[in-house]
Amino acid sequence: MGATIMDRKCLWAGVVVLLLLQGGSAYKLVCYFTNWSQDRQEAGKFTPENLDPFLCSHLIYSFADISNNKIIIKDKSNAVLYQTINSIKTENPKLKILLSIGGNEFGSKRFHPMVDSSISRLDFINSVIPFLRSHNFDGLDISWIYPDIKDSTHFTELIQEFAEAFQKDFVKSRKEKLLLTAGVSAGRQIIDKSYQIEKLAKALDFINLLSFDFHGSWEKPLFTGHNSPLRKGQLDRGTSSYYNVEYAVGYWINKGMPAEKVVMGIPMYGRTFTLASAETAMVSSASGPGAAGPITKSPGFLAYYEICQFLQGAKVTRMQDQQVPYAVKGNQWVGYDDVESVKTKVQFLKNLNLGGAMIWSIDMDDFTGKSCGQGHYPLVQAVKRSLGSP
Repeated sequence: MGATIMDRKCLWAGVVVLLLLQGGSAYKLVCYFTNWSQDRQEAGKFTPENLDPFLCSHLIYSFADISNNKIIIKDKSNAVLYQTINSIKTENPKLKILLSIGGNEFGSKRFHPMVDSSISRLDFINSVIPFLRSHNFDGLDISWIYPDIKDSTHFTELIQEFAEAFQKDFVKSRKEKLLLTAGVSAGRQIIDKSYQIEKLAKALDFINLLSFDFHGSWEKPLFTGHNSPLRKGQLDRGTSSYYNVEYAVGYWINKGMPAEKVVMGIPMYGRTFTLASAETAMVSSASGPGAAGPITKSPGFLAYYEICQFLQGAKVTRMQDQQVPYAVKGNQWVGYDDVESVKTKVQFLKNLNLGGAMIWSIDMDDFTGKSCGQGHYPLVQAVKRSLGSP
């Protein structure tokens, strides 16, 4: 009798430990960092040495390239990058660091001819595994922005073949299995033509949902719109009803991606517009992109550390329907995320039991703490605290 009670106590103790392990610490905080941010002027210059080993659960270096069906990194400080990866993983052995290939400028074109045949894909995969292992990466993120209808099968095959190769490497090497993730679109039209979701769900460890760039200066006709609204706006009609985080997340899950494999993107930047009239509200007519930021130097775009400077003397409006703010100063309009809106987004993803939050990108948060007066990495830290990550 006594032994039975003791056995039950031990069993319940094990269950409690398991539940604790699956609790707050189970959420991923996946943070991209970009190799071009090291080329910005001093206030925005982000080098591998700026990385905090304990800020995120996963770091993703963006972006690797393809040359002759082999993976390469075109970075002026490769040696520093590899050295930094080793040193920060020594500090935090739990941290996972992945290498991402692709990106917006890479597009679809650069994935060809590598994906066009099973032989060339195998050559690529056979170059990736030793590259990841030798440089102490924990996995690969494929950010194909974005496969079209004729590419969707090749994309699926590439993912499936990587998953199979990573499994074989895991058995052969007896090392921890390499992670396989993908950066994927949040736009319904692109989702429908680009992804065979049920097949991807079986092969990928998780997806990094690019739930931003719902609106920007590329739209015709041009009206102000928020970069990453959490929910549908009162003025959204027709296809614009799809242009929000809630719809995108729900669409991926309804199409077959398990909620726990959806890591929801939160941007560290805003999209800007130059107003065409005195009207300043949401969906106001715009004449073009907003003025380029002093550091990022891209029209229609401001990093969070630039937004903090813009907010001085600006009028801020918080939209109750979309649960995000925008600000206006003169004829300049910016929709962005702040500490309050990212907390709301994290609560949303926790309510849906998603896999966690993805940050694009940590080098656009106020990583120095000098621009916003909110400490180092104010947005990422707000996400981290709200997730309850360790």
